[in-house]
This record gives sequence, C-alpha cells and structure tokens, in this order.
Amino acid sequence: MASFNLLIAVIVLTLAFEFSNGWHDAANSIATVVSTRVLTPFRAVVWASFWNFVAAFIFGTAVATTIGKGMIHIELINQQVLLSGLLGAISWNLITLTLGLPTSSSHALIGGYGGAAVAYAGFKTLILHGWVNPVIFLFLSPIIGMILAIILSVITSWIVRRQRPQKVDRWFRRLQLLSAALFSLGHGTNDAQKGMGIITTALVASGLFKSFSVPYWVIICCHLAMAGGTMAGGWRIIKTMGQRITKLTPFGGFAAETAGGLTLVMNAAFGIPVSTTHTITGAIVGVGATRRLSAVRWGITRRIVWAWVLTIPGAALIGAGLFHLLAPLLR
Repeated sequence: MASFNLLIAVIVLTLAFEFSNGWHDAANSIATVVSTRVLTPFRAVVWASFWNFVAAFIFGTAVATTIGKGMIHIELINQQVLLSGLLGAISWNLITLTLGLPTSSSHALIGGYGGAAVAYAGFKTLILHGWVNPVIFLFLSPIIGMILAIILSVITSWIVRRQRPQKVDRWFRRLQLLSAALFSLGHGTNDAQKGMGIITTALVASGLFKSFSVPYWVIICCHLAMAGGTMAGGWRIIKTMGQRITKLTPFGGFAAETAGGLTLVMNAAFGIPVSTTHTITGAIVGVGATRRLSAVRWGITRRIVWAWVLTIPGAALIGAGLFHLLAPLLR
C-alpha cells in the first residue's frame, strides 16, 4: 500500500511539475508576440496552450525515453528518489520564478532527479554517457538558436528590402502567429515528454510495468498539465524575455520564434532534452545582434546565463537534500 501511495504521489507531483513548467515557460512561447503587441497576453496564452497540447498527437516519445531510462539506472532507484527529485525541480522553479529569471525547468528536473539518485545509491546510479548530450546542449541550444535567428533575420531582411516598412510590419504580424505556434509545438513535445519519462519510470520502479514504454494516458495527461500551466502564465518572466533582453518588432519576433521552434523540433527528433528557455533566449539575442551588438542588454543576458549554469547543480543539491530529509519519513 505504501508503494502504491508513493506511486500516486509521484504521478500527481509530476503533473504538478508539468503545470509549473508550462507556467514557468509560458514566457518562452509568448513573450515575443506579447512584446510586439501582435496578441494580447490572454490571447497569446490561449494560442500557446492549444499548440502545446496539439504536440501530443504529432511527435513521438524519444525525449521521454532519454529522461526515463537513458540517464539513470532505473533498477537502482526507488519511488523516494523520484519524489525527491521532483520536489527539488519544483523548488528550483519556484525560486527562479520569484526572482523573475527564465531558467530551464528541463535542467532543473534533470538536476533534481540526478541529485536524489546519487544521494540514494551513489554515482553508480548515473549512466554517464547519457548525460553528455543534455549537458553539451545546455550550451549549444542557445548558440544554435542564435545562429538560426541571425540567418533568418538576414535572409528575410534581404527578401523584404524593397518593401515599405508598414507592409513588412503587417506581413510579419501575421507570420508571427505561425512562428509562435511552431515554437509552442516544439515546447510541448520537448518539455511534456520529460514528465512522461518520470511517470513511466515510476510505473516500472513500482513493478506495474516490466519494461519502459510510455502509455497513451500518460502522454495526454502530461500535455494537458503543460497546457494548463501555460494558460496560467508567468508574467514577470514574460517581461524579462520579451522586453529586457532586446526590443523586438514583429519581424524580429518571427525570426526568433522560428529559429527557436526549429531548434526544439530537431533536437526532439533525436531524443535530446534541451531547454526551451535557453533556446529562445539565444534566438532573441541573435535577432538583437543583427541590428547592432549594443541592441542587446548584455547585463540582463549575463544574469540569465549564470542562472542556466547554476540550474543543474543547484537543483541537484536541493534534490539530494530533500531525499535525505524525506526518505526516513516515507519508509
């Protein structure tokens, strides 16, 4: 009975994490369309939530598999590890949300999960080669987003070079709806799958499943929780992402969202759990840099980068501490 109660707790907490992820990462999907005034905040969150959910019916579960069995040895952990890791990730999300910092919910989950696993059974629980891509793309995803945004900005600038500014603005206000949808699809397929990986791991660890295979009800529940969190929004982070890094126009917003969406979808196809926050921030920086380097507020950007770097170790320490605190109470 105790094991079943822990399983229910892990499932509920994972869905709560997905909700907080959608809340925390609402800025990633809609900051640009809000800051360029293409959509009101309410319409923007409805638009992003819809496409976050639609992603459930388009993409597979490669990222969920990486999170679930590609980074931690499932046979060496228990439900207490999963519960502590989730609480560590949620705690980190709440801390950074309060501070208005757009850190990565994905890397918070990875860090909290890994820290709790190490606290339980040592470093042998880690599948070291499984951590290579997530850690590398912690740094590569914003660079890829930035490069793609620069390329898209240059190409689209050349295409519309002879058009009137008012006409260009009108075109890209419409196109930005499509780019926001693409980014929300990428966000949904990447971030919702992380919760799927945790819940399926819990089902395997409890003995209900003999092998790792994500059930359909888990896919739907995680996407619903993600969409619900996006509806709730994260307005302080939206201000940081959409206004404080660089001033965006519909033209720049389109380039940033398209670059970010392409980066997320490509990585999801290869099962690489990247950060939507890192990706869109790099893309926004790329758009600003195409005008001039001084268009980017580098002081704000440095704060964001430090938050990125500290996310995995910070969440890992919280996850490990919570495991030592909670494990005796959950036996």
